[in-house]
Amino acid sequence: MVGDGRVRAGQRGHLVSVDLTVVVVLVVVQLAGSTMADRHQPLAHTHLNWLGYALLVAGPVALYWRRRYPIAVLTAVFGVTVAYLFAGFPYGPVFLALVVAFLTAASAGSRAVPYSVLALGYVIVVWAVPAARSQELPSASMALGVAAWLLVLTAAAELIRQRRTVIRTRRLRAHERARTAEEERRRQATEERLAIARELHDVVGHSLSLINVQSGVALELFDRDTEQARRALAAIKAASRDALVEVHDVLDSIRSGELDAPRTPVPTALEPDELVAPARAAGVEVSVRVVGTPRPLPSRVNLAADRIVREALTNVARHSGGAATVTLTYGPAELAVQVDDAGGFVASPDMRGGNGIPGMRERARALGGDCTAAPLPTGGFRVRATLPVGDRRPEDDA
Repeated sequence: MVGDGRVRAGQRGHLVSVDLTVVVVLVVVQLAGSTMADRHQPLAHTHLNWLGYALLVAGPVALYWRRRYPIAVLTAVFGVTVAYLFAGFPYGPVFLALVVAFLTAASAGSRAVPYSVLALGYVIVVWAVPAARSQELPSASMALGVAAWLLVLTAAAELIRQRRTVIRTRRLRAHERARTAEEERRRQATEERLAIARELHDVVGHSLSLINVQSGVALELFDRDTEQARRALAAIKAASRDALVEVHDVLDSIRSGELDAPRTPVPTALEPDELVAPARAAGVEVSVRVVGTPRPLPSRVNLAADRIVREALTNVARHSGGAATVTLTYGPAELAVQVDDAGGFVASPDMRGGNGIPGMRERARALGGDCTAAPLPTGGFRVRATLPVGDRRPEDDA
């Protein structure tokens, strides 16, 4: 923002310098040229006096404000020029200030006033001024010559106007491209943050949930069933070890900028027993049903299926502790993953505001699929995700 302010201030300073230069140059040219015309012009006229010199200076000075008030400046310079001519002072470069004022106004805003001034000026210069000076009216060829010069002036104004339009359009497009690039950068940053949050939740959340369940079992059975408590502690040890490995993998992926790349081997949909092994270790009775013909799947689909099944079974372990059924359905172009709680599901306050179900939905949508999670009318809870398989890409098997 500070840099933009400095650029704008520099541009304003440059424009002020240009305007002052235009004023000084035109004052010098009009004064010198009109003085020469006063001495050598053969036509009868009123010699320059203080009023004539004042009018020659007033027109160029008014141009200093031409960028801010183009129509007002054009009107003022036109009035000064007409007053100069009707006063009978000699012809000369008095028209230069009027030309600059006209080009500025005609190329900056509405054409109505500048072109009306141009037409009125033609009538005044060609007929009104000679009549007021008691001079012979110009010939038809001279009138046509003046009209031709005015047409050239009009063409120049249109060219300047067109050039400004092109420059303005290019700036708008550049600004739009910059804004779009910034929005895309923000969108990618948001997606990366969500991906990181989702990965950490899936890696840490599953393991901590299993550790929490197993630690409760160990505490409950420590004095009554030492062997069962020992198995629970062993499950805690395995879950914490796996969690540490996966956390390190996630951090390495973040550092390398390849968060979506497969890291440690992910259980595939063709190995359902490995897919549900952590839940079984936590004491959940899980049965697996496969519908259709199993086939190799892209690693991204395997990863999404693994995370969704883990999250769903983790919720069973946390909120139900009963049995669950995992159904894998192989369709022609999709894999359907369904996890049913057998009926011991209990809605608890700590389920509200969690990231598990939103994370499952995000994973499914990232592949172009969908995911639903809701209680069943007959009791229990169902999570169902549909994951399009599509064409396998080479990088999926890398």
